[in-house]
Amino acid sequence: MRKRKATTAKDAKTGPFVLGRSGFAKISAVEGINLTDAMKKRGNVARAKKLSADEYRKMIIRSHRKG
Repeated sequence: MRKRKATTAKDAKTGPFVLGRSGFAKISAVEGINLTDAMKKRGNVARAKKLSADEYRKMIIRSHRKG
């Protein structure tokens, strides 16, 4: 079995950093923010529908609109 080469900052792909759901939840927990059931459900629906980031943002905004 081959050993993995340790990556360095120089080896890292340049571009935007994307934080996954579990990483976001862990960071939020440290800040005292917990995902509600509605937020989890919305995320699951977005994943199931394979929404783009823009579509997902619009879904979140619609859910917080008044009226």
